[in-house]
Amino acid sequence: MRAATAEQMRRMDQIAIHERGIPSTLLMERAASGIVDAIHDRMEETKHTFRPTVSGSVISGGQTVTWTKRPEDPRQAVIFSGPGNNGGDGVAVAWLLKREGWSVRAFLVGKREKMTEDTREMERRLVEAHGALEQFIPGDPDQLASVAMADVLVDAIFGIGLNSDIRGDALHAIALMNRSAAPTVSADIPSGVETDTGRVLGMAVQADRTVTFTLPKAGHFVGKGGLCTGKLIVHDIGIPQDLIDGEEYAVTVIDRALVRSWLPERPADGHKGDFGKVYVLGGSVGYTGAPILASKAAVRSGAGLVFVGVPSSIYLIAAVKSDEAMPHPAPAGEDGTLAEEALVPILTKMAGCDAALVGPGLGRSPGVDTVVRNIMATVDYPLILDADGINALSGHIDVLDARRDCPTILTPHDGEFARLGGSLSHGGRILAAKEFALTHGCLLVLKGHCTIIALPDGEIFLNPTGNSGMAKGGSGDVLGGILLSLLGQGMHPVKAAAAAVWIHGTAGDRCARQLGERGMTPSDLIEALPEILKELEKV
Repeated sequence: MRAATAEQMRRMDQIAIHERGIPSTLLMERAASGIVDAIHDRMEETKHTFRPTVSGSVISGGQTVTWTKRPEDPRQAVIFSGPGNNGGDGVAVAWLLKREGWSVRAFLVGKREKMTEDTREMERRLVEAHGALEQFIPGDPDQLASVAMADVLVDAIFGIGLNSDIRGDALHAIALMNRSAAPTVSADIPSGVETDTGRVLGMAVQADRTVTFTLPKAGHFVGKGGLCTGKLIVHDIGIPQDLIDGEEYAVTVIDRALVRSWLPERPADGHKGDFGKVYVLGGSVGYTGAPILASKAAVRSGAGLVFVGVPSSIYLIAAVKSDEAMPHPAPAGEDGTLAEEALVPILTKMAGCDAALVGPGLGRSPGVDTVVRNIMATVDYPLILDADGINALSGHIDVLDARRDCPTILTPHDGEFARLGGSLSHGGRILAAKEFALTHGCLLVLKGHCTIIALPDGEIFLNPTGNSGMAKGGSGDVLGGILLSLLGQGMHPVKAAAAAVWIHGTAGDRCARQLGERGMTPSDLIEALPEILKELEKV
């Protein structure tokens, strides 16, 4: 699923209107229809909920307004619209709901003299339907009472063009929506979210759902703004398909269909050597579980042969925990981490493998750093660096740069990314990941809410799956094992990385539904893999 930038959407809209002759008001009306459909769906969820008579009062500025809402009263909507065309979508929503018999109040958040021609046209239609576009007045008790009685709020203050911090009346309107108990439906993107980065520009609407038009945008998924989207609905407003197909999209949102199309077939006469010979290097005293979780995830994801190298200090533990994977001991130092002498036996075991994962639970020591850096300089097949494998590059990024011609995948969280020299202080996570991958010629999997996969050619993949129940030690090891397995089965590194994060997150979502986010564990993720992979194999 492709994701468009704000500029791409503006360009497609302008061509559709000025070159293809599609009336701009028709596009606006179609956008509003999509929002109304989302409102209906949201109201359907509460259709059978008992609605008692509710009363209350609002005191503001020395005035008191009392209100009463009865079960027999019509549904009530409050729309917050800016003066631009995004606001016009909101006014059109007010017009459509008014025609359906809803009780509607529409507030203009901004200056009337800045209203676009299309927004004025939608106001004209609203007035014909016996509605009105009122000026929003922060603190007005009558308006506050309307918000208190509302069944739904519509956020149409700013659209995809916002690029500066929220201020003025818009701040008050957004705060009012966020305080309300009523669900908020945002038009295109929650007001306050920067479209291309997901940054929150001062304050943003916390939407229950967002109806965006034609294509999703990166800001619906990444950054703090990605947490404001709620349920995302992509609505077709009639932009010609050839215009959509004619754009080059740097960002792709991973989905089930994409992952399914990538997974390699398993030949009926295949043997274990056909499905990948992979190697996990990890573990140290106190961190015995990490390489085991990774190896089990690799086995569960379809790898044919899984070898596990661990320091001799924990070999017996690893051997007891390993049934399908094959562990071997490597020389360890007094601290229980790998010694420098471990390099030769490890490279001997790694010879002939198809892919390797280096880092889970290795710990930090001079021996570990030496082994990791030398592996990077020697191994020419796909190599994944995770956890302490990444930390071993701190101050030695030249070792990574020297592997430009060999597939290298780094899977850091934000802290590890910072230790590598990555900066999240400007432009958001997408830009930071993109710059790092371009600079160092690697494939970067920047883990977190909406994991970002950045390619060395500047392309970006975004993963929408996963939840906070996965924020537990060991989850990253499971991801590393899935990715390792897919590489071993012959998947292209880009497809393997994107598929692995989607499968990993989907396993997390399934565990959250079945077990709850608090109680789920990384081992539960592994147990969920077979069912998910089986579903992906279905035609």
